[in-house]
Amino acid sequence: MSPIIELRAVSKHYRSGRVSTQVLHEVDLTIDEGELVAIVGTSGSGKSTLLNIIGGLDGAFEGRAVVAGEDLGKLSDRALSAFRNERVGFIFQQFNLLEHLSLAENVALPASFARRAERDAEQRALRALERVGLADRAGDLAANLSGGQKQRVAIARALWSEPPLLLCDEPTGNLDSDTGHQIIEMFGELNASGITLIVVTHEERVSRAARRVVRLEDGRVIADEREPDGAPKDDEAAA
Repeated sequence: MSPIIELRAVSKHYRSGRVSTQVLHEVDLTIDEGELVAIVGTSGSGKSTLLNIIGGLDGAFEGRAVVAGEDLGKLSDRALSAFRNERVGFIFQQFNLLEHLSLAENVALPASFARRAERDAEQRALRALERVGLADRAGDLAANLSGGQKQRVAIARALWSEPPLLLCDEPTGNLDSDTGHQIIEMFGELNASGITLIVVTHEERVSRAARRVVRLEDGRVIADEREPDGAPKDDEAAA
């Protein structure tokens, strides 16, 4: 497999007046196409900052970040916006749905940035909802959904542009254990279809579903753990 993410000596500082705080320290990380990787660590370890850099949400960093073939530090604002809209799907702890809109309308919201034709946007939205098992509710209002269903819609929205990479920041944080398990299973299915997933989490149940776990502490990678090919995941072994 070819690398889809290559980070070299990536560092990040935040400044407040004369005070500078370093939150990432020369991170080197390579992730191949088709991997499902969990990034774990305590609060303040730099997990979300690292994910924001990978996703092109934070361009003020040191070092080099090549993601999906794009050298992010060299992109113009316009090119970086196109990268975020077309090459990466984002899933957050908060669902960020517009509750007065239908499921299909929520999923198709990225079309307003991508300037897609209305018919194409609707077809893409229906395909994405089908992937998360909600195509039959495409016309329902988002306000009428459970938390787990709202997260499924958020996943469908992330899939709308058919990106090769999904970036997930604490995606099960607002869900009960059973619903969270369903979302984790869905991530496994999406990964099996060829999508690369990077999941930031502090929950062991999420990291156990990954074949690779990258551990951060104080902005540094302190461990990069991989399961050998063919080894059962914890939940598979317990079955």
